[in-house]
Amino acid sequence: MAEHTELAFETAIEHELTSRGGYARRDPSEYAEEQALFPADVLGFLRKSESGKWDALEKILGKQTESTVLDSLVKELEVKGTLHVLRHGFKCYGKTFRMAWFQPNTTMNPEAAENYVKNRLTITRQVAFTSTKKRPDGKNRRCIIDVTLAVNGIPVVTAELKNPLTGQRAVDAVRQYKVERDGRDLLFAFQKRALVHFAVDPDEVWMTTELNGGETRFLPFNRGNNHGAGNPPVEGNWKTHYLWDEVLQADSLLEILQRFMHLEVKERQVTTDKGVRTRRRETMIFPRHHQLGAVRKLVAHAKANGAGRNYLIQHSAGSGKSNSIAWLAHRLASLHDEHDDKVFHSVVVVTDRRVLDQQLQSTIYQFEHKTGVVEKIDEDTQQLAKALS
Repeated sequence: MAEHTELAFETAIEHELTSRGGYARRDPSEYAEEQALFPADVLGFLRKSESGKWDALEKILGKQTESTVLDSLVKELEVKGTLHVLRHGFKCYGKTFRMAWFQPNTTMNPEAAENYVKNRLTITRQVAFTSTKKRPDGKNRRCIIDVTLAVNGIPVVTAELKNPLTGQRAVDAVRQYKVERDGRDLLFAFQKRALVHFAVDPDEVWMTTELNGGETRFLPFNRGNNHGAGNPPVEGNWKTHYLWDEVLQADSLLEILQRFMHLEVKERQVTTDKGVRTRRRETMIFPRHHQLGAVRKLVAHAKANGAGRNYLIQHSAGSGKSNSIAWLAHRLASLHDEHDDKVFHSVVVVTDRRVLDQQLQSTIYQFEHKTGVVEKIDEDTQQLAKALS
């Protein structure tokens, strides 16, 4: 195994993602601090994947095309956020430009498959920028991120790496995110750029989707070991290799952006001195490792073996059962076999939790944006029969 230093750890991750993971390496100088983008990748991707629209725009704007497109993208990211822009694109001079292409459900559309391979996933080490956070002397802190992953020039993942042999562990990376990183910085701004942040050492992984100083909540992103916490030993590799060998591989990350990540919105009524007010809480959901594995394993088996099988997914309390149900229901509803035939014509979810109905509809709507995909059945069997027909 390679020498256990933080640099060797970082190098190994970069090597895996660029040699087998579908990524290209970028130099940190290519990062535009004010835009929190990799402009060359944004423009290169759009020229290649939306050449007709680009040419039409260039006839109108001439030398101002690049700056105008980037300005439009930055404004859309500010208003609607990274996840929305990756899924639905952004508008510039009345034209909608796609910022990512996702794998189609079937092989019946060759153009969709051709577009998918135009995606540019990149890894950049040691991205640096001037932070909003101040140093003790009053000057702005210079922030350097170990690893930044981007999709078509838009940062989506950051990671801080630590090495136990030099006295640093993942908990130190967690502390670094809480104390030394500022959610007001554009790269870390909630929803607006990077969507998930990982604290990683060779033994454990922790993640968060929102940096909020000392209140930042990190969740374990581990595989579990003998029904307990942590990760099992792996011969000849780091225990956390699954993060870059599996989860962050290009196809995997794009699927997570397409089919898993979503904005969870919860509202509650609170009584204040000025009367009853509605408090709204938004949380960006990134699937935890056990959720991702459960959904993918079941979907793969159903795709290979067809309908008519029984499965059991075991989740402990507070481990995200509702989201797993939503992800699985949506995925099975669009699942096709190797012959491009639908595996399931309808998916029925039976639950004793009324709150789940709205959660399912809200979650799946973020993926589909189609009415009628989820039908709420809360009256009688006739309503169910009508929905199934």
